[in-house]
Amino acid sequence: MEQVIPDQNQALAELNKKLDALTSQVAYLTEQAQISERGRQQRTDLVENMMPIAKDAMRMATDQFEEIQDYIQIEDLLRLVKKLARHRPQFELLLDQMDAITDLIHIMDPITKEGMTKVVSVLTELEQKGYFTFARSGVRMVDTVVTSFSEDDVNRLGDNIVLILNTVKDMTQPEIMNFVRNTLQVAEREVEKPVNISLGAIIGQLNDPAVRRGLALTLRVLRVVGQQAEPK
Repeated sequence: MEQVIPDQNQALAELNKKLDALTSQVAYLTEQAQISERGRQQRTDLVENMMPIAKDAMRMATDQFEEIQDYIQIEDLLRLVKKLARHRPQFELLLDQMDAITDLIHIMDPITKEGMTKVVSVLTELEQKGYFTFARSGVRMVDTVVTSFSEDDVNRLGDNIVLILNTVKDMTQPEIMNFVRNTLQVAEREVEKPVNISLGAIIGQLNDPAVRRGLALTLRVLRVVGQQAEPK
């Protein structure tokens, strides 16, 4: 009798375990059925909600197609759809590139705004310093120069541009420029002073070594000018 009771208890435990597993399976199947029913109901509701929209879309498409039916045929639409289907990878690649460009625009937008702000600031500073006024004056000056020379003048200028540039380079040496500047400054002061043009005063000035040196240099320069002016 003592041996029978443990066997009954073990059998009862296994039966309870099987009942629990069966209950869990029934609950799972019930839950899946409810989920499936809810999905079916949602699809039904979606179809019912979409039907009016689909009908309106079909009606609009029909109306629009009636307007263009004289210009396009069903075969053309089918051929276009086939071509779009064949080139689907290219369209997807194009859309991906457009997404990448959009992302780049979003990234560059703050940088672009900062750059534009910097450009506006620099342009404002240049305007305040007078660069644009100088540029406008320079354009007018160039326009005056261009309209003042004929085509032959420009051709001759082109033939002698090297000689002209070398002459300008020689004239703009620091020694020459300082000499011209100092001479002009002294001459400007001397012109304002009274001048004695009597013969005695002129002869008296010849006693000044600086006057004699200047006169000698002037005569030397005149000699060079005379040599250059000899008829050929």
